[in-house]
Amino acid sequence: MANASGEAALEATVVDMPAPRTSEHPVRAANGFVMLGVATALVLAGIAVLVVGIVMLASGAGQGGMWVVIASVLMILLGFFTCFGLTAVAPGEARVVQMLGRYIGTLRTPGFQWVNPITVRRRVSTRIRNHETDVTKVNDADGNPIQIATVVVWQVQDTAQAVFEVDDFVEFVAIQAETAVRHIAGAYPYDAHGEPRLSLRDHADEINERLSTEIAARVASAGVKVIESRIIHLAYAPEIAHAMLRRQQAGAVVAARQRIVEGAVGMVEMALDRLAEHDVVELDEERKAAMVSNLLVVLVGDRDTQPVVNTGTLYQ
Repeated sequence: MANASGEAALEATVVDMPAPRTSEHPVRAANGFVMLGVATALVLAGIAVLVVGIVMLASGAGQGGMWVVIASVLMILLGFFTCFGLTAVAPGEARVVQMLGRYIGTLRTPGFQWVNPITVRRRVSTRIRNHETDVTKVNDADGNPIQIATVVVWQVQDTAQAVFEVDDFVEFVAIQAETAVRHIAGAYPYDAHGEPRLSLRDHADEINERLSTEIAARVASAGVKVIESRIIHLAYAPEIAHAMLRRQQAGAVVAARQRIVEGAVGMVEMALDRLAEHDVVELDEERKAAMVSNLLVVLVGDRDTQPVVNTGTLYQ
């Protein structure tokens, strides 16, 4: 019941990020080598026509030669202008294409390609990235100061949202990851202390899953996919670490003593049963109590006992 209410409160406080207004779609592109050949042909043809125009002007062609020269210059300029549309896309990256302020598509196919020369092409890495948060001091659900750090593995899934929905998607992921870490650390205790509830130390897999879910919800509007997030550092703050260590040691000692007592009682029961079964000796209740007391002292004590040999009768 405590876990259910805690998870309900956690889900209720997760921020509802706005829905993205842009989504990625491919842009039409031509083969870059073909367009490079076209641009080269235009330049070479323009140079040839320019030579012809100069010859015509030298021979007194007049206005006709001038028009030939102008056409040749335009051909050369068009050839160089065509080269501005050539774009190389490397593996693990994409190019977000924008024309006159309007998003027209994304180039994801690696290779040499050509798009409209008047477009702006922004390089966006689609490789898998790691973000390691700094060691952060927060209070857990019990109010104890703790130190926590995580690593987040993420990747850009929608390049248009990554570019147009946030100012800087790398910084956005870093800030939202730290915010989620603080939220998760404050929603669960460091240690459950035997209670039936989730804790940061004892339920690492469940906590990491919830952390990944919250970070993914926070960065989804930026076109980012969270692959994994994991706590890599978890400890009490230095000011209470010694006290909490003593508490853990005391709990371990109590648990060990409990196991020892349970084993000792079982051995005493077995010894009395075996004596009675084989009719070795008959003991009255007082002698049984003395025997039980001596055995428990020997088995439970944390120091070696000194044996005392009885050379008289059982009752002396």
